[in-house]
Amino acid sequence: MHDTAIVEGLCRKYEALRPVLDERARRHWAAAEASELGWGGISAVAAATGLARDTIRAGTRELRQRPVVPAGAGRIRRPGGGRKPLAQLDPGLRRALDALVDPATRGDPESPLRWTCKSTARLAAELTGQGHPVSPRTVAALLRADGYSPQACRKTREGKSHPDRNAQFEYLNGRARAFTRQGEPVISVDTKKKELVGDFKNGGREWQPAGQPEPVRVHDFQDKGLGKAIPYGVYDLASNEGWVGVGIDHDTAYFAAASIRRWWQEMGRQRFPRARRLLITAGGGGSNGHRSRLRKVAPQGLADDVGLPLHVCHSPPGTSKWNKVEHRLFCYITQNWRGKPLLSHEVIVSLIAAATTKAGLKVRAALDTNTYPTGIKVSDEELAHVNLVAAEFHGEWNYKTSPRKR
Repeated sequence: MHDTAIVEGLCRKYEALRPVLDERARRHWAAAEASELGWGGISAVAAATGLARDTIRAGTRELRQRPVVPAGAGRIRRPGGGRKPLAQLDPGLRRALDALVDPATRGDPESPLRWTCKSTARLAAELTGQGHPVSPRTVAALLRADGYSPQACRKTREGKSHPDRNAQFEYLNGRARAFTRQGEPVISVDTKKKELVGDFKNGGREWQPAGQPEPVRVHDFQDKGLGKAIPYGVYDLASNEGWVGVGIDHDTAYFAAASIRRWWQEMGRQRFPRARRLLITAGGGGSNGHRSRLRKVAPQGLADDVGLPLHVCHSPPGTSKWNKVEHRLFCYITQNWRGKPLLSHEVIVSLIAAATTKAGLKVRAALDTNTYPTGIKVSDEELAHVNLVAAEFHGEWNYKTSPRKR
């Protein structure tokens, strides 16, 4: 089957040509388009034009016979001849169909299709039950003629917007530009979606011999022997390089700090040998949540180890997907392992490290087998020993953790 874009393109082309084509020319044009598309072409053209498959097949046979009678020559059905369109024979059909699919009726509890999938087959069955006998194919043609098309949900609502959201992004971007101009490291960090390890289905498609898809489990229940993978990403904005620590335990603030420490030891220190400070841009939830006391304590040990002041800027609430690591690192990792079962932690590390882009993205990854217990309580005394200074602008989002003197 051909995708929706092809069908919609054929529909637009047909609507533009239909006024100047007679009956014979229409079926010849439809047959030519179907032949050009190859397998499934007749179905695609029929869906786009509303012409019967037999009509398109008849056009195909006529095109194979030479010579073809030119358009306008020979006998053509008299004007007004042939079966009338169903919408013309049944004036109430369009109105009944629109009442079933109109967005304004979706929240109506009295709508007969309120809780069901609105496929063309189900719509046709409902219309037939209301006294408007119609086929699923005719329903599809009527919907396209009325401006409908299959639509997916779109993620656009981010929830309640903080009044200082834009101001925080301006502050964050200003800090990043200042650090970059001075040759100081700027990284974006976050935890990628946790993945089940084993022969489980992974989204997307991968080239395989025809009829030989990769066999995977039917149910996605965690394999206790293999566990899960928790990729924590560190993306270097200036050098377009990424580090991913693949954890096997829990996503905690100490796990986040350990991943950043590994990035500094493996990549950051060589890339920025004269660094005097480090800017970390992070989301606002999970192991990066700014409300967590542990998120304030864990970076202190990191600052002590790397010997640099850590300047942290969190994204405002509801905007974690705007973090650079999401669309400059994580999305390419997902593309690289699409359609591949993540059979082991070693496979996951290898697939992550192999992610590249035309812009020259380089990624390194390593497995983190340490344990990171949850439920750790931070006392007031422990928090008081943290060498933390909050910024004047939204100190809960922007702060600096300096190394303690030894």
